[in-house]
Amino acid sequence: MDYCIEVSKAKFEKIIHEQIERVLKLRQNTESIDFNKLDKIIIGVAPGDGIGPQICRQTVDVLKHILKDESKIIFHDIPGLTIENRMALGETLPKDTLCAIEQCHVLLKGPTTTPQMGSGGKNLESANVALRKALDLFANVRPIKVPELGIDWTFFRENTEGSYAVGSQGIKVHEEVSIDFCISTRIGSERIARAAFEYARKIGKKRVTVVTKANIIKLTDGEFVQACKQVARAYPEIEMDERYVDIMAANLIDPAKQASFEVLVMPNLYGDILTDEAAVIQGGVGTAGSANIGVRYAMFEAIHGSAPDLVAAGLERFANPSSMLRAAIMMLNHMDFTKHAARLEAALDQSAVVMDGTQGATNQAYIDEIMRYL
Repeated sequence: MDYCIEVSKAKFEKIIHEQIERVLKLRQNTESIDFNKLDKIIIGVAPGDGIGPQICRQTVDVLKHILKDESKIIFHDIPGLTIENRMALGETLPKDTLCAIEQCHVLLKGPTTTPQMGSGGKNLESANVALRKALDLFANVRPIKVPELGIDWTFFRENTEGSYAVGSQGIKVHEEVSIDFCISTRIGSERIARAAFEYARKIGKKRVTVVTKANIIKLTDGEFVQACKQVARAYPEIEMDERYVDIMAANLIDPAKQASFEVLVMPNLYGDILTDEAAVIQGGVGTAGSANIGVRYAMFEAIHGSAPDLVAAGLERFANPSSMLRAAIMMLNHMDFTKHAARLEAALDQSAVVMDGTQGATNQAYIDEIMRYL
């Protein structure tokens, strides 16, 4: 049988060199932003695909209203992240689009479409993954609250490593053998752990739960746990415990255990899965926002996809904008506009408009209700 051993070895060697170079850059990346010292704050807006343009536009309308007295806020439209543009160029993240994003201080991004392998289109990587790597947005932060169940969770998902880091660079050794890679670095694991523990200390939480499958994925997941233990020593007032991802998925729906979790930190793939599960417990993936935080840049987005089926049926008016609005709240807090964030969060919590697919209200009716509160 003709196995492409030498070609595979060369490709693997290239990936190793790229990751070593990335680690060296990470250790030099210390530039951060103090929003209070800026004369102007540029918010980039990339509407994305499918339902993205509609719910993104509505969210920007709300933001412009709530920030109308803040003269240093500038909104900048960035149209280049559409699937049509990326497919036409054959680029996951077009260079001019990335350049435009890098001129902004924060990015509000609608959902983007990623073509599957074998779907007939180019094998483009996820635009989300590409942006997280290009801007070094290492911390994906997703809060989930269900007060009546005692749930107040904040997930810290490592964003730039793990099973997604080189998701489009797997090796097909033979027609019967394919290999993908999981990337783990000590600095990557330490900084996501530190972000989780710092957040817990800041808001007075007493427990950080580390989620892996280190009993089976012994090296990369095992190193992640060891990095978390090392970081935890600097936070003696906070308890660190461990859960394997399969039992954690069960614990999240166990009424006897739900309220005991506070801050959770985990590698990329597990975070992607568990935060969607958690969002459904809160009320659906349309109800949860997401922050992607780096040293210099930050991106805020809905956690759900672009819903092409909804658009194809002409039903995008029923797409729930709550996730984008929750992301906007996180963005306001990140920029130190905490009072504005609290106003918007109160409006969302008080809204009586029910969005329940095509049986409920339209997104514009929901936005109109939010505007009345504001």
